[in-house]
Amino acid sequence: MSMSDPISDMLTRVRNAQMVNKVSVVMPSSRVKAAIAQVLKDEGYIEDFSVHTERSHTQLQLSLKYYAGRPVISRIKRISRPSRPIYKSARNIPQLMNGLGTVIVSTTKGVMTDRHARSLGIGGEIMCMVE
Repeated sequence: MSMSDPISDMLTRVRNAQMVNKVSVVMPSSRVKAAIAQVLKDEGYIEDFSVHTERSHTQLQLSLKYYAGRPVISRIKRISRPSRPIYKSARNIPQLMNGLGTVIVSTTKGVMTDRHARSLGIGGEIMCMVE
């Protein structure tokens, strides 16, 4: 059975793992998921990530980050969906919590944060937001 929204599945797995204080979470891998994981790592929301190949399946493992017993990611939400993609120009990319949160944007230059996309002057699809 194919999945209709694998990015939403990834975010839900992270949310569910953090609710029960898991150290890591494993999910099916893709290039987009690995790019999102790289942004989360660069922004300090997760400890690390790795891609493992078992037989013919690739798995993405995220090491979750906690501070004082609480998850670093307080909220993670999918914005653009396959049924309704949301595209914004560089000027119209939303700013989350006056820059304290991160909006992850898929651009022609790759998956990046809202700040980086604005500095390059390129827009794209608003994938998700992380606080």
